[in-house]
Amino acid sequence: MKQEEKKIRKGYDNELRMEFDAISYNEGFARMAVSAFITPLNPTLEEMADVKTAVSEAVTNAVIHGYGNVQGYIPGRMQCPREISSGKVRMYCRIEGDVLFVEIEDDGKGIDNVEQALEPLYTTKPEYERSGMGFAFMEAFMDDLQVLSAPGRGCKVIMEKKLGSIPWLEELE
Repeated sequence: MKQEEKKIRKGYDNELRMEFDAISYNEGFARMAVSAFITPLNPTLEEMADVKTAVSEAVTNAVIHGYGNVQGYIPGRMQCPREISSGKVRMYCRIEGDVLFVEIEDDGKGIDNVEQALEPLYTTKPEYERSGMGFAFMEAFMDDLQVLSAPGRGCKVIMEKKLGSIPWLEELE
């Protein structure tokens, strides 16, 4: 790598971009991808579980609430959906030092009231045994959570988590 290219890449250590169909099967795929991605940071089992759960919740929200892909959804069992809305979920992960940044984004229907959606136990799909705890879990398991959304404009969930037991790394100058 040329010296100039190194300067451009100095702001982060690694990144991952992926896009997948908005179906429930891919929630597990996203969990495994993010866990493999953070493995070089040697996270604790608790940190690994926290990140996987937060990603799982964000992807599930995009699939079920963003695109309405609940056809064939039975709590606790995966079934091949017979009818789905076309749509993609994008996952972007970045590692800077010992901090993981994750963005889960969709182009679905968006959220009418983000503040209300962030309230624990609030759900728009109680008939599918949705507990309304997705954003609460994301907030509890990650160090920072932002939800950017508007009706008809999709949703972007931005999360951040420091991994490992060493103190926060200081920026190198």
